[in-house]
Amino acid sequence: MPLRGEVRVLRRAQQRILRTGAAQSATLPVEDTNAYAQRPEVNSCNDAHLWLSARLRRPYPNRSGAVVAAQLEPPGILNFSGCAPGRLLTIMLKHIALVLCLSLSAHAQSVMYAHTLIEAEQQHGSSGTSIEPAGTPVPMLMASRGAWRLMLHANAFAADTQQQARVSPGQAERGRDAFFSTNWIMPMAQRKLGAGQLTLRTMLSLEPATVSRRNYPELFQQGETAFGKPIFDGQHPHDFVMELAALYDLPLGRSTLLSMYAAPVGDPAIGPTAYPHRQSASEDPIAALGHHQEDSTHIAFNVVTGGLTYRWARVELSGFHGGEPNEHRWQLEPSPNGHAIDSVSTRLTVSPTPDLSGQYSIAHIASPEALYPGEDQQRQTASVMFHHIFRAGSASAAPTVGMDMTDMPGMDMGQPKAKSAAMPAMSMAAEPRTDLAATLLWGRTRSLRDNSKQNSYLAEALLRFAGSNYAWTRLENAGRSNELLLTPGAALPANFGETPIGHVAAYSFGYDHDIVLGMHVLAAPGVQFTAYQTPQALRAIYGATPTGEVFFVRFRLR
Repeated sequence: MPLRGEVRVLRRAQQRILRTGAAQSATLPVEDTNAYAQRPEVNSCNDAHLWLSARLRRPYPNRSGAVVAAQLEPPGILNFSGCAPGRLLTIMLKHIALVLCLSLSAHAQSVMYAHTLIEAEQQHGSSGTSIEPAGTPVPMLMASRGAWRLMLHANAFAADTQQQARVSPGQAERGRDAFFSTNWIMPMAQRKLGAGQLTLRTMLSLEPATVSRRNYPELFQQGETAFGKPIFDGQHPHDFVMELAALYDLPLGRSTLLSMYAAPVGDPAIGPTAYPHRQSASEDPIAALGHHQEDSTHIAFNVVTGGLTYRWARVELSGFHGGEPNEHRWQLEPSPNGHAIDSVSTRLTVSPTPDLSGQYSIAHIASPEALYPGEDQQRQTASVMFHHIFRAGSASAAPTVGMDMTDMPGMDMGQPKAKSAAMPAMSMAAEPRTDLAATLLWGRTRSLRDNSKQNSYLAEALLRFAGSNYAWTRLENAGRSNELLLTPGAALPANFGETPIGHVAAYSFGYDHDIVLGMHVLAAPGVQFTAYQTPQALRAIYGATPTGEVFFVRFRLR
């Protein structure tokens, strides 16, 4: 039976498709109304394709398999009467399958990436002023409001961990189980300001609510306090406000960039990108054991950083408050020695290719630990980070909905235009189908009170394959202290002196798989297994080879 009066619906739907740029266009022959209604079966079936495309608000595949949107030039009447019922049913089923496939596709979204060190800095897709390799993809939701470009990046794990160590006679149990969530969300806004670019960014976490007992179980982990007692065999939650910062980038030519960063809560220029934001650690639900030797300053008070970049090299200098945040994590409370800028760090970053970056940093940190007031530290870190795309995503991936990037400083959405010397071009591309991210990292803390040293070493790698599968490993050798000899949950004994006791080796392996929950939300159920090797001094407490398992679902905006 002919279906009439659908042309206006079809026209409006196809115009929406064409405006979004979500499909290529194919023009059908121009025919008058009478001829349109009297076409043979093949054209009647085309009408069925077109009408269903409009009704479902989806483009349809042509005979070559390409997804196209049709333009109907003349006014006309759609007539399905020439299309056999069986053929019409097949067309309907194909359109339903197409809608399901488009809904379930995990790779129709675009990600932001850069080509050079300067472009990566202008993206500001990580915490503080730290830099990963320029070609590392940054998944974000994007929109524009007037002169502002708005971005939103978020990650969350809902996890159940089982940490298992030998229970020795006369010793408190070290392993325990817990359900917890680690999470963060990062809104960011950018705009032109004068000759440069202003970026406003914050990072928030609900971990003060989603991590019970003020720490989640992780064997051999040390650092900070819970209920006034030292935390060990557990990792503390992050503060509600992880970062609150303003950044300004001023190009001084095509190859030189002056950057300034100010944050009442932020990340000074010490260490690589911290583990919650590092691509190679992005699927790992728990902290690195060497966190407090490598990147624990990623939440610090009153941070001021200046940086100068020339081509592929950057040098930075930071002043900040060295005391770590206290355990009352919902508000901005001072550490025991206040908020004043009393510590300094410097970092050299090099990125000779888009796939490679490295850094060396050194810092003098005033009284970082609440349990050891007045004990200053010197910290050094060195790292090399690598990222390579082996198989890029489909070039026909849809651009980010609602984001006109054509006038954004430094953004190139594929339109041919001259590059600005002030704002080098960055790019949007489909999410990679196969890529590898890897990090090698060394961190050392030296007490300036007694010259004791702790070193930690880390190698981690993340492989994404077949678009939605992730496999990773983290291998660590982390220096530990005699705090691990104490009874869990007990106060620090009077006149206790912390000294190194040996190195713990940890070997972690994990896998998860992306499932699309909606246009902008991915969920990935996964599992991670860790085997530990205990130093001789701790084997009577932990046994020789404790283990830990984490079962989780990771959620991510894209």
